[in-house]
Amino acid sequence: MTAPGERRTQIGQFLRSRRARITPADVGLTAYGPRRVPGLRREELAQLAGVSVEYYVRLEQGRNPHVSDGVLDAVGRALRLDADERAYLRALARPDRARPDAAPATGTVRPALRRLVDAQSGPAYVCGHLTQVLAWNPLAAAVFGDFGAVPAGQRTFAHLVFLDDRYRALLGDSLQAKAEATVAFLRVSVGRYPDDSALASLIGTLAMKSAEFAALWARQDVRDKGPGRYTLRHPLVGPLVLDFEVLHTPEPGQVLVTYLPAPETGAGEALGLVGSWGLAGD
Repeated sequence: MTAPGERRTQIGQFLRSRRARITPADVGLTAYGPRRVPGLRREELAQLAGVSVEYYVRLEQGRNPHVSDGVLDAVGRALRLDADERAYLRALARPDRARPDAAPATGTVRPALRRLVDAQSGPAYVCGHLTQVLAWNPLAAAVFGDFGAVPAGQRTFAHLVFLDDRYRALLGDSLQAKAEATVAFLRVSVGRYPDDSALASLIGTLAMKSAEFAALWARQDVRDKGPGRYTLRHPLVGPLVLDFEVLHTPEPGQVLVTYLPAPETGAGEALGLVGSWGLAGD
């Protein structure tokens, strides 16, 4: 369970990081005098949000658990938060408010969802709130590596992205984007499942073992899983450009990720070769 003091630290770190992104000029304010830190001061943010400085300070210090929706919306607008960031702020600001997804789904994947993964023509897998790979089809294993050969406790994209040299090499020029997306998604999970001990353990382990992870975690970025494109450096076919879509399932924390060859890149032929090679090796 997340201790009250830890949660107060989290909300303070998050709000300060968001204030640091915005200068007075960005929001039409005149800056007076030397500034010790970048971005908006607390007084300026309170002015933009239409609340007293004292009220905002209590919020940033995690001492206002009964803050209203209106105030959180006003702070979110002043800080230019997106939907994922606003949801994260709400989770931190009101820890006692019941959430429908207060507990993530277990690692069990519904049989129908497994069949859907197997039915995909491209690589596909089900990912959990820890970035753990819960189910995958043969083409996903051929493209990304044999997930079944990875110890269950390390079968997460968080481990692969930051601690697995083979997988990092596969990502090639997409490594930075994948690393940022992975950390931002873990931040979403912290907001949704603050009492999850496995999540806390994963983050602590990565922060100790990877300076890259620790630096990205300190940025306080929050972003749910969404569609995109990665250019992989596959050992068999070289560059492999794949578009992906993310489908959120009814099970809290579980998403289905499906990949398609990017048009006009030759990825379709390359993906077919990877699939044939992978099946031949089974």
